[in-house]
Amino acid sequence: DPGDGNCIVSTTDFFMPIVDDAFTFGSIASVNAISDVYAMGGDPLMAIAILGWPVNKIAPEVAQQVLEGSRAVCNRAGIPLAGGHSIDCPEPVFGLAVTGQVRREHLKRNNSATQDSVLYLTKRLGLGIVTTAQKKGIVQDEHLKQAIDVMLTLNSIGSLAGKLPYVTAMTDVTGFGLLGHLSEVCNGSNLSAEVEFSKVPKFSFLDDYIAQKSIPGGTNRNWDSYGSGIVGVNDNQRTILADPQTSGGLLIAVEESAAHAFESFLGEHGISAKPFGRLMERQDYVVKVKA
Repeated sequence: DPGDGNCIVSTTDFFMPIVDDAFTFGSIASVNAISDVYAMGGDPLMAIAILGWPVNKIAPEVAQQVLEGSRAVCNRAGIPLAGGHSIDCPEPVFGLAVTGQVRREHLKRNNSATQDSVLYLTKRLGLGIVTTAQKKGIVQDEHLKQAIDVMLTLNSIGSLAGKLPYVTAMTDVTGFGLLGHLSEVCNGSNLSAEVEFSKVPKFSFLDDYIAQKSIPGGTNRNWDSYGSGIVGVNDNQRTILADPQTSGGLLIAVEESAAHAFESFLGEHGISAKPFGRLMERQDYVVKVKA
């Protein structure tokens, strides 16, 4: 906090390729890294690239495409890609360190939710299932395109949502899956949540891939770490709700009385969303899932 009411937000995120195209990989990794600033209600200011590259295995021109994808996303976010650092690495790795700012009164946390808030998610679930299907060679082109379009969507709505007083908590849904990040909100806020599975935003085609065992390794690790606090969930629901997301959406808790105002606000920015759950007094479970 520099003392003028602004807070500086600093974050980093990077990973190995999840798609084959280098430009797209650089773009998705950058959207994902910048998301952390938006998830706190902030505005990104600048980014620095983090690149690990197997220089003897993959041509440096391909790394250049990764950086071009990143630069394109930074341009969309209105920030400079202000430099970076690269090392020789056995596998390609790419991401960003991002600096942002937010007014102290607009800073959103994942542990400040209030009882009776309703829950929204700004992107559909199933990204881990689709990218795993690509690795297995069974993904349909149209499904992969839908997933990539979602992963390339900036969570910039977060910097606007941060200014809304009736938004009580916010976080982005990434590697821990929806249930993991929702559990963090519940535990941090000393509340429990009830989720209606049928209302959770998700791709409509996931069941076919689940039937073909297109399930990321992270799903079971996620469940092992927080599944004991979840009740009412069947195997299919668990596979979707614990699916690790890359560049997933924002999980936003909103005072129930402001639900219509919030949905109108989202609609003005091209996002159609309805509540999929609510927060309540702490129970003997963390999250209850209903059909």
